[in-house]
Amino acid sequence: MASLMETISWIILFITLLGSSDASTPYRYNVIQFGAKPDGKSDSTGAFMKAWQSACNSGKSSTVYVPKGRYLLKATVFRGPCKKKISFRIDGTLWAPTNYWQLGNLGYWILFIKVNNLAVYGGNLDAKGAAFWACRKYGKSCPVGASSITFNWVDNLEVSGLRAINSQQTHLVINSCNNVLVKNVKITAPDDSPNTDGIHVQNSDRVTITGSTLQTGDDCISIGDATYNLYMSTIKCGPGHGVSIGSLAKERDERGVQNVTLTNAVFSGSDNGVRIKSWARASKGFVKNILFQNIIMKNVENPIIIDQNYCPNNQGCPNQSSGVKISDVTYKNIRGTSATAEAVTFDCSPSSPCQGIRLQDINLTYMNKAATSSCKHIGGTSTGNLVPESCL
Repeated sequence: MASLMETISWIILFITLLGSSDASTPYRYNVIQFGAKPDGKSDSTGAFMKAWQSACNSGKSSTVYVPKGRYLLKATVFRGPCKKKISFRIDGTLWAPTNYWQLGNLGYWILFIKVNNLAVYGGNLDAKGAAFWACRKYGKSCPVGASSITFNWVDNLEVSGLRAINSQQTHLVINSCNNVLVKNVKITAPDDSPNTDGIHVQNSDRVTITGSTLQTGDDCISIGDATYNLYMSTIKCGPGHGVSIGSLAKERDERGVQNVTLTNAVFSGSDNGVRIKSWARASKGFVKNILFQNIIMKNVENPIIIDQNYCPNNQGCPNQSSGVKISDVTYKNIRGTSATAEAVTFDCSPSSPCQGIRLQDINLTYMNKAATSSCKHIGGTSTGNLVPESCL
């Protein structure tokens, strides 16, 4: 009979082999096995690429696995198409280079492109954006800035449990994607960090964002042109600039935004709550069939706002009006406190007035009194209890 020590030795050996086989099986590719070092100093970009290529070329559904630790990554492109479904499971932290010039003018840090049937689970992204923000603040010669993680032309995508901090610019970009689920993400950047949107969606169809906390220096969620069937629920926003459709009318030939829902959200100390924004320019764009419901505002500067006269620095749009047609927008069961006296602002286009705007059961106060509302170039209906009194 084997001794107790021999038995323990065999058990330890078995466990060791089991753990190391993680990386060598055709299903799971551990970046450390390809040379990545979790020390936060060694460049692991090449190792990540080798692990990705092995998984992408596998004839079976595969996982790229990032164990605990800190991994320095330069600008990285994970390109498809891949042969089978692929997962990217991150238990560690990905670090951007301290020198922001190393990301150059590419506009991205981590990019997934043309990879269908993709899942990204967990992980922390630290983009170290503070030095880049300082460069912009003091007017030095700066690169364009990079989004932390971008998905271009990715269908059937799930992003779950991701934590992203201090992006140079937008933290998470969904562009030209279909059938997307983003859940349980947390995004954080200082409230004075420029253009650090939480999540940006554009040119995409059937996107769901749920169970997420977004604290940024710009829009918590920004919704660009050609976004259809976007559903957002259980969102916490603030600080930040709120949930914004737009800016639209940047280009004349835009395809519009349609079928957007935001439900069960809390805005805390944000510059805006729910906002629709367009440049005061000619446009073929539109916004229609929008629902904002079951929302709590906590000391929000502009809880409900439509701004169709957006013209920063009075450049490219003075003496014009927006061509974006806004219709069928419902605000239902929105309550809480405004940080300004005017809680509801509808500043629509004189050439394309807002139509079919509906207010139902609104209760927004300012300093323990009823807030006010203002309307320009708008038509719609009001029902239920309304504070402030409807201006429609």
